[in-house]
Amino acid sequence: MTNNSPLRVGILTGGGDCPGLNAVIRAVVRKGERVYGDALLGFHDGWRGVMDGDYTELDIERLRGTLPRGGTIIGTSRVQSYGMPDGVERVRRTMADLEVDAVVAIGGEGTLSCARQLHRDGFPVVGVPKAIDNDIAMTERTFGFDTAVTIATEAIDRLHTTAESHNRIMIVEVMGRHVGHIAVWAGLAGGATMTLIPEEPFDIAEVCSALTRRHESGKYASIVVVAEGAKPIPGTFHIPMDEFDEYGHLRLGGIANRVATEIEKRTGFETRVTILGHVQRGGSPTALDRVLSSRFGIAAIDAVHDGAFGQMVALQSNEIVRVSLEEATAELKPVSSSLWATAKEFFA
Repeated sequence: MTNNSPLRVGILTGGGDCPGLNAVIRAVVRKGERVYGDALLGFHDGWRGVMDGDYTELDIERLRGTLPRGGTIIGTSRVQSYGMPDGVERVRRTMADLEVDAVVAIGGEGTLSCARQLHRDGFPVVGVPKAIDNDIAMTERTFGFDTAVTIATEAIDRLHTTAESHNRIMIVEVMGRHVGHIAVWAGLAGGATMTLIPEEPFDIAEVCSALTRRHESGKYASIVVVAEGAKPIPGTFHIPMDEFDEYGHLRLGGIANRVATEIEKRTGFETRVTILGHVQRGGSPTALDRVLSSRFGIAAIDAVHDGAFGQMVALQSNEIVRVSLEEATAELKPVSSSLWATAKEFFA
């Protein structure tokens, strides 16, 4: 049964920044304040703000003008309460001291996994899936993904002309730590010659043979899209040992340079690299991401008032539904075999 009584609701954004975060916050605040009479608190820098009791009071006036704004007005970090010896107790203390009735956690795999664990420990948490990688399970799309794909596609479009002018091979590295959704979508939309993704280890010899055939047949430009987490089939060529950051995340980026060096060495064709990096995260969200973020935000505050804790709002068949955080964080969502088969039809 829906609880229409006013509540004190905390909001946090965790993990990497992403276009659409402010649109989600804006939607939660708008319906929370106008319909339910809620008091909304924005915790600074993700779960760190919850542990430290560091927050800003949010209202409709404070959120004016934020719909098209990139980044997050309340900040973000990768800090998680279960990574601290007293982290969970600090969250419990903050929620008691501030009389917080529920928390809306907006984030990707790490942030939502923390929310799942906190729910297990009795905390009232609702999740919202954020990831430019589109790798969260149980939802067809995460907000931020469309913006990242649009940016990558525009870059590929621009690189086609310079590649054609010089008979070059252009390698475009896009984000995609464990999955290749951005790479596949942008590669398809941009007319890439070939796409390399983490789910499908590649044979560098086959890549070079295909590019050689293409250029020798009179096709004077090639675009190869590479997800940052793409890896060669073991033994095909050497790449450095894996390195990890302080949060246990694999340090990625630069695979395009290694692929380009190998392609140029084996084919003799001039090869250049463009690494899009964090430009994919920045700037204003697309119209699609603004709408999806707004729908997620409205659904999240409704879930809070329905007492649907331990749930995540999700997009399925173009409808907003609720799924369990347990299911949503059980595993990452890979590129589907059908989409990959479609992409391969356009390879050289």
